[in-house]
Amino acid sequence: MSIISSLLNNLNYSTIFLLMLLESTVVPVPSELVVAPAAYHSAGGNLNVILVVFFATIGADVGASINYFVALYVGRPVIYRFANSKLGKMCLLNQEKIEKSERYFDDHGIIATLTGRLIPGIRHLISLPAGLARMNYWKFLLYTTIGAGCWHATLAAMGWYMHAIVPEDRLESSIKEYNHYIVAVILGLVALMVVYFFIKGMLNKKGKINHDESH
Repeated sequence: MSIISSLLNNLNYSTIFLLMLLESTVVPVPSELVVAPAAYHSAGGNLNVILVVFFATIGADVGASINYFVALYVGRPVIYRFANSKLGKMCLLNQEKIEKSERYFDDHGIIATLTGRLIPGIRHLISLPAGLARMNYWKFLLYTTIGAGCWHATLAAMGWYMHAIVPEDRLESSIKEYNHYIVAVILGLVALMVVYFFIKGMLNKKGKINHDESH
């Protein structure tokens, strides 16, 4: 993990892209300690905050795509074996976490690839059940981009705001403190999105039934 620490201490567009790529596979890189500090430094003029969000989101797309295609081609047994292996445990994985992401995907359908990107513990694994379910890749990529973009924009806003109130030597501890509030807000938004898509689906289903009955 010394390589990860080195990258975290030298944030630029390339390292942001690489770290978010890793975070979206199985490597335990905390996105809040990448995007928020990068945005913090953007407020000081060292980086462009829009490019920070852009490269973070592109990195997440590439990492999620790797997970998607690995799951698509190797299948569930190999994924579970890796999660239960020594290397999998080094990546803080286990079969229970994979199964949890699968249950979330099964419960919420393909929209889970959007909402799941906003939920800690699910975010970096939701691409695996999408691949196992053979979800349309381009739809998967669209939802992943929207979800990852929303998450990174939220973290960037937090980092930008902190530049005015938090000294740099207290940045990491403050991010961890504020992150609890961010997660609470995000989970609330996820709940609203799930309700919205559920109601929309029910209305579409009802409209289709009425249309069929009229013919």
